[in-house]
Amino acid sequence: MTNERTPVLVGAGQVLGNRAREVSAAREPAELVLAAVDAAAADAGAPGLLAAADTITTVRTTSWAYADLAGRIGAHVGARPAHTGDTTVGGHWPAALLEQAAARIACGESRVAVIAGGEAMASLNALRAAGVDPVDAGWSTEPGGPPAFDPDELGSPAMQAAGIVLPARVYPLFHSAHRHAAGLSPAASIARSAGLCAAFTEVAATNPVAWNPTVRSAAEIAEPGPGNRMVCEPYTLAQNAMPFVDQAAAVVVTSLAAARAHGVPEDRIVYVEGGAGARDTADVLARPSFATSAALADALDRTAAGVDATRLEVVDVYSCFPIVPELVAEHLGLPVAAVAGVTGGHNAFGGPLSTYTLHALVAVTQRLRAGGGRALVHGNGGYLTHQHALLLSRDPVVYRGDPQPRTVTGVAPPLVPVPDIAEVTVEAATVEHSRDGAPKQGFLVARLADGSRIAGCTPPGDPDAARALSLYRAGELREIVGTRVRVTRKNGHVLVEAQP
Repeated sequence: MTNERTPVLVGAGQVLGNRAREVSAAREPAELVLAAVDAAAADAGAPGLLAAADTITTVRTTSWAYADLAGRIGAHVGARPAHTGDTTVGGHWPAALLEQAAARIACGESRVAVIAGGEAMASLNALRAAGVDPVDAGWSTEPGGPPAFDPDELGSPAMQAAGIVLPARVYPLFHSAHRHAAGLSPAASIARSAGLCAAFTEVAATNPVAWNPTVRSAAEIAEPGPGNRMVCEPYTLAQNAMPFVDQAAAVVVTSLAAARAHGVPEDRIVYVEGGAGARDTADVLARPSFATSAALADALDRTAAGVDATRLEVVDVYSCFPIVPELVAEHLGLPVAAVAGVTGGHNAFGGPLSTYTLHALVAVTQRLRAGGGRALVHGNGGYLTHQHALLLSRDPVVYRGDPQPRTVTGVAPPLVPVPDIAEVTVEAATVEHSRDGAPKQGFLVARLADGSRIAGCTPPGDPDAARALSLYRAGELREIVGTRVRVTRKNGHVLVEAQP
């Protein structure tokens, strides 16, 4: 590949806003995004580079709606891009957009691309709490307001009927099944996840735009209590993504020839080696297993083909919940501690919804510039549905990415209605807790004797029914996945006979 078409990342910027959640300091997402773009432009060290941008794409902003955020960026930097676009919601998008930009550069369709995104959920909530309309505070009205939300995006009709929707419920189900399949006791699994989250806090403490740069121990993170309530077992609040943040990031990707023509210093250049994406069925109840992710395995295998993962300088993984980096570490043959990365994790750095991996790209770029080597960056969207991973290198490499995600398929067990009464084997389970710490509702995926699958939830607000699926019994931990239980159906809900 000639220098004319070698894709390189040359600018990386990110900003933090309104950590104190003050009404007077509330800035809308677009303002933060433009500040991040300015930071990326300055980081590239080449005045006028962004005015030559022929491609500008944005990661979907969820806290406020924009008709054409990419167009606003173009006007801000004085560019007239031939290609603009905005994504849907999904944490895989920053990696996928970088892949697309690199592929367009590699085939000669583009020379300079900008990718940006940001959120201001903390400021939005501060304004609402104070009774201030964001529009009255000067926020945009084209179109303005939070983006429209389609309830069908939560999950399939079967998922919604079973209550198996919302990330805080679904990812713990994955965790429970994987824990059992891996042969880990609940105690060992909880300790591993808490240790990873503690490592994230140590990384976040060194990141100047981290939302919560406080180092916490694994014991603090694992222990439910005031200020760290149990959300859905086994994840406490400190193990959940923190979406109520004001953060934005941007990166600039060019051809090597364009970078040199615009005077980008050599020490700014990081090579985009490329990667791959994959997607699974959106309906988690139509997947073969809750213990693995076929899409994640496929994306990692194609990205890291021929690569010794133990020799990577950095592995920075999407971390909305611990199960995601744990699955990545396992698949790459790495200890869990090796995927703590350089960003700080959703629980400590912050979880700005779809843009987290954009911040990871900034942090990884800075790390490679300082120390050299090669890095893998991973993004995850949906319920382990969309995956994209890619490699970056400080040393010159040939781009070998694949911008088109591949759909993976598998044979799932048939999903059948919950019987009036039956003996089943628990495949995955979690219990959601109320804010006062009491069990509120249990969620169950199980197999009948013939191998077919059922899914359901206990009656909401019935702590005794929920407690039958809990990991915690009389102050001790016990495994529920893999056990045989008796279930009955009542008024559309599942009741599980409590185990001794």
